[in-house]
Amino acid sequence: MAKVTKKTKKSVSKQTSHAKAYVTATFNNTLVTLTDTNGQTIAWGSAGASNFKGARKSTPYAATTVVEGVAKKAKELGVQSVEIYVKGPGPGRDSSIRAFKAAGLNITMIADVTPIPHNGPRAQKRRRV
Repeated sequence: MAKVTKKTKKSVSKQTSHAKAYVTATFNNTLVTLTDTNGQTIAWGSAGASNFKGARKSTPYAATTVVEGVAKKAKELGVQSVEIYVKGPGPGRDSSIRAFKAAGLNITMIADVTPIPHNGPRAQKRRRV
């Protein structure tokens, strides 16, 4: 019988000085993804992955902790400046931006990419009591 071996994808870490940070701040969690300029993920983190459970995941402190962890990984890979794209209405929006600044990363741009419906789907029938 032939021996079957699985090929695993090796992560190639390239030194980049500039990165893009995507912050998704929902009401229940805060997700942070750091990518290079091509969109390849360098580092990521979430409030749940930072050992916050339940209602504590949706706090500004949890968002700050997440960004600190992602920024630490980014510094090890040589990232110095970052563009921040914030999406969502959650409580981790402002604190995540402040945490990037406090981590010593140079912020070149902050953009709000929250999707806003231009009228959206048809509303539900009016409730009669």
